Amino acid sequence: MNVELPVLAPSILAANFSKLGEELQTCADAGINWFHCDIMDGHFVPNISYGPAIVETVRSVVPDAFLDVHLMIENPDNFVEEFADAGADLISVHYEACPHLHRTIQNIRQLGCMTGVVINPATSVELLRPILPNVDLALIMSVNPGFGGQAFIESSYDKVKQLVQIRNEEQLNFLIEIDGGVGLKNIGKLAQSGVDILVAGSSVFKADDIPQRIEKLKNNALKGSNKVA
Repeated sequence: MNVELPVLAPSILAANFSKLGEELQTCADAGINWFHCDIMDGHFVPNISYGPAIVETVRSVVPDAFLDVHLMIENPDNFVEEFADAGADLISVHYEACPHLHRTIQNIRQLGCMTGVVINPATSVELLRPILPNVDLALIMSVNPGFGGQAFIESSYDKVKQLVQIRNEEQLNFLIEIDGGVGLKNIGKLAQSGVDILVAGSSVFKADDIPQRIEKLKNNALKGSNKVA
């Protein structure tokens, strides 16, 4: 995957679904080419979001965008094929939901998708070491999953730094993603700490001027990553 880092990835969970197509196109016109899709089942997390049909809709509206599908669900092996067929480019599953994680990751790759592993705030980064050579992305949840608009958990910075250290030590090339509470105040520090993919929901879609907010978030992220003066 050839992508310029850091990447701002709006989470469509925070979009207005009555005008989802319009808001997706607004983001695309503002230079967004990566969208994050949060799938919740009401079991693994205490909320229900949407399923493959919405992912398929996103793919039809922004056909050239990269679709990052985050499965916050029990028994993800039963559903990965549906999301791959719906147009997912990358499918991430939770360490906590997969008793046979390596097999699940293999299944996703065999479907032609890139692979990701996710950990909740209370899960140690060290537990990911065995699977990191086999994934394209590692996602740190910086809020407790299930609802948008939560406050950022500050200890997430340390987890990002741990992932960066492991990536360097093991000479791996997985991307580091963070999801939850990302906004104008912390996006620069997150990029500086080593985050490659910055998922932002409410801070993008709840803004009065979405294109202007995207520009500010991107600029702050670039400054943090030292890619602009």
